[in-house]
Amino acid sequence: MTTMTSGDYVIRAIRADEWPAAKALRLFALQDPVAHLAFLETYEEALEKPDSFWKGRAEGAAEGATGAQQIIAEAPDGEWVGSLTVLVEEAGTKDWAGLPVERRQGHIVGVFVRPDYRGIGLTEVLFDAGLEWAWAQGTERVRLLVHEDNGRAQRFYRRAGFVPSGVTLPFVKDDAQLELEFVIERD
Repeated sequence: MTTMTSGDYVIRAIRADEWPAAKALRLFALQDPVAHLAFLETYEEALEKPDSFWKGRAEGAAEGATGAQQIIAEAPDGEWVGSLTVLVEEAGTKDWAGLPVERRQGHIVGVFVRPDYRGIGLTEVLFDAGLEWAWAQGTERVRLLVHEDNGRAQRFYRRAGFVPSGVTLPFVKDDAQLELEFVIERD
């Protein structure tokens, strides 16, 4: 992925040695009021993970990785103010939920922008960078899952060009609730 700028913000892939910043942003994200709908782990669960976990996670999604990429929005002062990760799912495998993956696809996870930086276009630029990276990896489509009650996220995903696929999954934390799959096809 190439480094992009959006105004005074830099949009880029993380580097493996930046795991402390990746950890800090994730822990901050897990304290967001809708974190219980948006993320599959709690702040307390993430806090208990050893540094080796965070190092490995960063290495696997750092610049140059081909199976995943974590992309950040970096403010002019160097603060990480947003992030998303794109995972590559290979055709013929099963996804995290045990469902068959029919074609090579990207899967966007971990979308977060700090509240003070929402509404200024950073989420859009992060998504553009994530899609650019996914298409460069030869994916045919990109998907994401969103909780049925997370209307704010659903509205954004629709504006970004994603549409509901009709696939629903039980929410990991409560199987009486649903997650909806949204997809965008490669042009």
